[in-house]
This record gives sequence, structure tokens and C-alpha cells, in this order.
Amino acid sequence: MSQTTLTTLSPDWPCQVKSPGNPDWERTATRWLRDLLPARYAGYSTLTRHPALLARHAQLQLQYEMRAVQVAMTTSRAELPTMGMVEAVIENTIRLYAVELEQLSRLARGVRLVTEALVATTTSPRRR
Repeated sequence: MSQTTLTTLSPDWPCQVKSPGNPDWERTATRWLRDLLPARYAGYSTLTRHPALLARHAQLQLQYEMRAVQVAMTTSRAELPTMGMVEAVIENTIRLYAVELEQLSRLARGVRLVTEALVATTTSPRRR
């Protein structure tokens, strides 16, 4: 329980997800996690019926999104001029990628916390 309490006190805990132990907290976690994924994943009942599995997939999805943004940011100065982009557009694009990378990092921290809480909830009856 202390791990769950610490999780809910973190500033990285997503405000859209109720704290563990509250009624419907897993439902709010599932909805939030599902919203992080591309819409096509909503149709996979295996993911939506198993919140910890959904959380794992959301972690992977965010990792790949972060890699894509990092590649886009680091290649902007070399590739965007060949596409006819002017310096001001390139600089704005790099700033956009930096903001997006920070947002994705914040989401990834939240997903990690929710995952830990879901796994603790899922495995706690077996530990007893």
C-alpha cells in the first residue's frame, strides 16, 4: 500500500486517472491509457480487458514516439533545407519537436506510475 500511496503523491501522476484504491480508478486508468494509443487499438479487446497489458503497450508506443521525435529533431537541420524550408521554419520546427519531446517524456513518466500501480493491484491477491 505504501508504494501505491507514493505513486499517487507524485506530480507525474496523470490528473485524468483516479488514485488507486478509489472506486473506478482502473477504469479511469484504462481510458487514459487507451487515449494515448492510436485509435485503431481501441478495437483490441485483449488490451482493453487487461489494463496492465494496455499500460505496457502504451509504454512501448511512447518510447517509439519519443525516438521518432528525437530523429526528426536531430535531422531537421540537414534534411529540411533540401525540402526548401527556410531557416525560420527549421528553427520553429526544432522548437516544436523539443516541446513535443518534453510532453512525451511527461506522459511516459505518468504511464510508468500507472503501470506500477496496475501491476501492484493485479499481483497483490496472488501474494496473499
